[in-house]
Amino acid sequence: MILSKSCEYAIRATVYIALKSGKNEKVGIIEVAEAIGSPMHFTGKILQTPVRKNILSSAKGPTGGFYLENGHLLFLIDIVRAIDGNGLFSACVLGLEKCSETQPCPMHEQVKPIREMLLDEFSKNR
Repeated sequence: MILSKSCEYAIRATVYIALKSGKNEKVGIIEVAEAIGSPMHFTGKILQTPVRKNILSSAKGPTGGFYLENGHLLFLIDIVRAIDGNGLFSACVLGLEKCSETQPCPMHEQVKPIREMLLDEFSKNR
């Protein structure tokens, strides 16, 4: 597993919200949780971060819900970094603290092109 479960659910939720926002609809937490197959409280907790990081927006009240601002570009990299941080693209695959370009671990050179590909793919607008 490359991404945490929280990140996977955040991506699913954000994509669902983006689809609904394309129809000018705001989505409530219950609907999002049901659509992505996640417990409601867990979904609510996960969505706090993308809202705080201005990836998603939310409005309270009877006509409220989660939505994507009109014209807002959505990048997977933003969600991944908001939820899981930058470790997928920078941390040593073996968990070594001293691994770097100047002091590579035995797996460093094999993993480097994969990381670069993931970074590139996650950085594309979808």
